[in-house]
Amino acid sequence: MELFLNCLWAFLVGGGICVVGQLLIDCTKLTPARILVSFVVLGVFLTAIGVYEPLVEFAGAGATVPLTGFGYSLAKGVKAAVTEHGLIGALMGGLEATAAGITASVLFGFIAALLVRPDDKT
Repeated sequence: MELFLNCLWAFLVGGGICVVGQLLIDCTKLTPARILVSFVVLGVFLTAIGVYEPLVEFAGAGATVPLTGFGYSLAKGVKAAVTEHGLIGALMGGLEATAAGITASVLFGFIAALLVRPDDKT
Protein backbone atom coordinates (compact mmCIF):
# COMPACT_ATOMS: atom_id res chain seq x y z
CA MET A 1 0.00 0.00 0.00
CA GLU A 2 2.87 2.39 0.77
CA LEU A 3 4.36 1.82 -2.70
CA PHE A 4 1.00 2.61 -4.29
CA LEU A 5 0.68 5.86 -2.33
CA ASN A 6 4.24 6.90 -3.22
CA CYS A 7 3.52 6.27 -6.90
CA LEU A 8 0.20 8.10 -6.66
CA TRP A 9 1.74 11.20 -5.07
CA ALA A 10 4.62 11.19 -7.58
CA PHE A 11 2.09 10.97 -10.42
CA LEU A 12 -0.12 13.73 -9.04
CA VAL A 13 2.71 16.16 -8.23
CA GLY A 14 4.60 15.53 -11.48
CA GLY A 15 1.36 15.71 -13.42
CA GLY A 16 0.43 18.94 -11.70
CA ILE A 17 3.75 20.52 -12.67
CA CYS A 18 3.20 19.38 -16.26
CA VAL A 19 -0.37 20.73 -16.26
CA VAL A 20 0.97 24.14 -15.26
CA GLY A 21 3.42 23.98 -18.18
CA GLN A 22 0.68 22.96 -20.60
CA LEU A 23 -1.58 25.77 -19.39
CA LEU A 24 1.25 28.25 -19.92
CA ILE A 25 1.68 26.98 -23.48
CA ASP A 26 -2.06 27.06 -24.23
CA CYS A 27 -3.09 30.25 -22.44
CA THR A 28 -0.14 32.60 -22.85
CA LYS A 29 1.99 33.86 -25.69
CA LEU A 30 5.15 32.56 -24.01
CA THR A 31 7.31 30.40 -26.23
CA PRO A 32 8.03 26.84 -25.08
CA ALA A 33 11.70 27.75 -24.66
CA ARG A 34 10.84 30.57 -22.25
CA ILE A 35 8.53 28.29 -20.29
CA LEU A 36 11.25 25.63 -19.99
CA VAL A 37 13.82 28.15 -18.80
CA SER A 38 11.28 29.59 -16.36
CA PHE A 39 10.68 26.14 -14.89
CA VAL A 40 14.42 25.59 -14.33
CA VAL A 41 14.80 29.03 -12.73
CA LEU A 42 11.70 28.41 -10.61
CA GLY A 43 13.23 25.13 -9.39
CA VAL A 44 16.42 26.96 -8.40
CA PHE A 45 14.47 29.72 -6.67
CA LEU A 46 12.18 27.36 -4.75
CA THR A 47 15.22 25.35 -3.65
CA ALA A 48 17.01 28.50 -2.50
CA ILE A 49 14.10 29.54 -0.28
CA GLY A 50 13.70 26.02 1.10
CA VAL A 51 10.35 25.11 -0.45
CA TYR A 52 11.33 22.52 -3.05
CA GLU A 53 13.25 20.11 -0.78
CA PRO A 54 10.14 19.11 1.23
CA LEU A 55 8.27 18.62 -2.05
CA VAL A 56 11.03 16.30 -3.30
CA GLU A 57 10.91 14.32 -0.06
CA PHE A 58 7.13 14.02 -0.36
CA ALA A 59 6.72 13.32 -4.09
CA GLY A 60 10.08 11.80 -5.04
CA ALA A 61 10.37 11.41 -8.82
CA GLY A 62 7.21 13.46 -9.29
CA ALA A 63 9.20 16.50 -8.22
CA THR A 64 12.67 15.61 -9.54
CA VAL A 65 11.82 14.45 -13.09
CA PRO A 66 10.18 17.66 -14.45
CA LEU A 67 12.38 20.63 -15.33
CA THR A 68 11.87 22.20 -11.94
CA GLY A 69 13.75 19.15 -10.63
CA PHE A 70 16.69 20.03 -12.88
CA GLY A 71 16.76 23.47 -11.27
CA TYR A 72 16.58 21.77 -7.87
CA SER A 73 19.60 19.62 -8.77
CA LEU A 74 21.55 22.65 -9.97
CA ALA A 75 20.85 24.62 -6.81
CA LYS A 76 21.61 21.69 -4.54
CA GLY A 77 24.92 21.06 -6.33
CA VAL A 78 25.92 24.72 -6.15
CA LYS A 79 25.10 24.88 -2.45
CA ALA A 80 27.21 21.78 -1.69
CA ALA A 81 30.13 22.97 -3.82
CA VAL A 82 30.12 26.47 -2.30
CA THR A 83 30.21 24.91 1.16
CA GLU A 84 33.16 22.72 0.17
CA HIS A 85 35.16 24.93 -2.24
CA GLY A 86 34.06 28.49 -1.52
CA LEU A 87 33.00 30.93 -4.21
CA ILE A 88 34.49 28.88 -7.05
CA GLY A 89 31.96 26.21 -6.15
CA ALA A 90 29.21 28.45 -7.55
CA LEU A 91 30.71 27.85 -10.99
CA MET A 92 31.37 24.12 -10.74
CA GLY A 93 28.71 22.75 -8.40
CA GLY A 94 25.78 22.84 -10.79
CA LEU A 95 27.66 21.01 -13.51
CA GLU A 96 28.92 18.37 -11.11
CA ALA A 97 25.41 17.72 -9.80
CA THR A 98 23.79 17.48 -13.22
CA ALA A 99 26.61 15.96 -15.27
CA ALA A 100 24.92 12.56 -15.65
CA GLY A 101 21.69 14.09 -16.95
CA ILE A 102 23.49 16.44 -19.33
CA THR A 103 25.68 13.61 -20.61
CA ALA A 104 22.70 11.32 -21.14
CA SER A 105 20.77 13.95 -23.10
CA VAL A 106 23.74 14.73 -25.34
CA LEU A 107 24.46 11.03 -25.90
CA PHE A 108 20.85 10.08 -26.68
CA GLY A 109 20.46 13.15 -28.90
CA PHE A 110 23.56 12.08 -30.84
CA ILE A 111 22.27 8.51 -31.20
CA ALA A 112 18.89 9.79 -32.40
CA ALA A 113 20.63 12.04 -34.94
CA LEU A 114 22.53 9.04 -36.27
CA LEU A 115 19.45 6.83 -36.56
CA VAL A 116 16.84 9.26 -37.89
CA ARG A 117 17.01 11.21 -41.11
CA PRO A 118 14.47 14.05 -41.16
CA ASP A 119 12.57 14.78 -44.36
CA ASP A 120 11.93 18.26 -45.64
CA LYS A 121 8.24 19.04 -45.49
CA THR A 122 7.24 21.33 -48.30
